[in-house]
Amino acid sequence: MLLEALRARVCAMNLELPRNNLVAWTSGNVSARDPETQLVVIKPSGVLFDDLTPENMVVVDINGKVVEGNLSPSSDTASHCYIYRHRPDANGVVHTHSRHATAFAVLGRSIPCLTTAMGDEFGGPIPCGGFALIGGEEIGALVVETLKDSKSPSCILQNHGVFALGATVEKATQAAVMTEDNAAIVYIATQMGTPLTIREEDIAKLHHRYTHVYGQR
Repeated sequence: MLLEALRARVCAMNLELPRNNLVAWTSGNVSARDPETQLVVIKPSGVLFDDLTPENMVVVDINGKVVEGNLSPSSDTASHCYIYRHRPDANGVVHTHSRHATAFAVLGRSIPCLTTAMGDEFGGPIPCGGFALIGGEEIGALVVETLKDSKSPSCILQNHGVFALGATVEKATQAAVMTEDNAAIVYIATQMGTPLTIREEDIAKLHHRYTHVYGQR
């Protein structure tokens, strides 16, 4: 079986989506690219999360052609592969329809940077891109375009949901989790009153500390 270790990691991160209330039923998907072979491991289409195993993950090439697997790959495979071809820094992609973040997407609004945690992780607002139909590369192209001038590892797409990128599949999943968490905080705050803002220079300092100092080095 190809890429056994990466299959296990992709399966584990797919299981984090329902665990963190980011998906409903079979929606959402996680993929990872193997930097050495450029092969991509991705969730199979329409399979319940409880039924996912490392063995039923699907391996495709960088253009989305199935290399190994008995099931059809995610309907977002073409877009995941487009992202990998155009973002060499990304080795993990996560897509969700998490509630609060998708509510912003339905309104076509970026998620403003209003918490220190968001400054840490995203270095500014989470941008909102345009609309594209599912099934081809169009969504992937929108994600790449939306993130090209942003420090954020994730974006939302109009009337659709969240796409998060990472240097690893774990980092991409973390970005998806943090996207929803901060979207929920911003939503609740706006219902309570007018949120206080953080100065751009302070957001930059938060992001620099998080990316250069925080954690184990």
